[in-house]
Amino acid sequence: MIKIVTDSASDLTKEYAEKYGIDILRFPITVGERTLHDGDISPEEYYDLIDSTPTMPVHSQITVMDFTEKYKEFAEQGFTDVIYVSINSYGSSTYSNAVQAITMFADECPELSDKIKVHVVDSLSYSATYGYPVIKAAQQAAEGVPAEQIVKELEETFSSAEVYLACYTLRFAKKSGRISAAAAFAGELLGFRPVILLSGKGTKTVAKVRGDANVVPKLADIACDRIEKGTEYCVIGGRDLSHREELAKELKKRFGYPPVSYDFRVHGVISSNSGPDVVAVALFKTHK
Repeated sequence: MIKIVTDSASDLTKEYAEKYGIDILRFPITVGERTLHDGDISPEEYYDLIDSTPTMPVHSQITVMDFTEKYKEFAEQGFTDVIYVSINSYGSSTYSNAVQAITMFADECPELSDKIKVHVVDSLSYSATYGYPVIKAAQQAAEGVPAEQIVKELEETFSSAEVYLACYTLRFAKKSGRISAAAAFAGELLGFRPVILLSGKGTKTVAKVRGDANVVPKLADIACDRIEKGTEYCVIGGRDLSHREELAKELKKRFGYPPVSYDFRVHGVISSNSGPDVVAVALFKTHK
């Protein structure tokens, strides 16, 4: 038996996790004087919380001990393989913690570690860019596809996937370092909305759009330029889900087919860095 595991920065909903038997490890987040786990409250409640708190939210890593306990739990449940798909290793030490936990698990529970193989896969990205492939991996596991093949296909997907995120407000992107303070000041003054590539070693502002009305058309332009024709894509929303629906409609018109999912929405970790007023598109096969 194969157990598929991911973390809450994948923005998978509880409904998807339950439907496909996916285990989600949730990041601890501190907002002002309050500490919670990503997903403890609804997205709307979280958006309101971070809006009303003057300091930036801070999220901790999922620890080596957390992973060790999970590996032990899955081994005791009789799973032969665990595939954990992580948040981008360049943006979080969670991936390396998952790898280190394999050794700790073997040292602490040798009788159990011999019964299970742990595979740790670096998504190199965020949100639906690995949330959706995790769903596909769970479907494959249920169909009896071997763990090694699932891991290989995940790695191939992540090697060419990209996510482009547009921010309607700049407060969070400025404080998190996604854009510079100077760029944020100019953007606020002139009404610019940045489009940010979140992939691999860092983030990169690939466009600056003036005015909210031009955000979705620009994202669609970028997606049309980057995606390989006929391949899958997801749209991701934030506070105002009409932006997600507008982007889905525009991309369907341009590509001739709809996104594979409408249900992704930024949760605690992602919205803590980008803010809740965003829209994004995840592309699963792009031009090199």
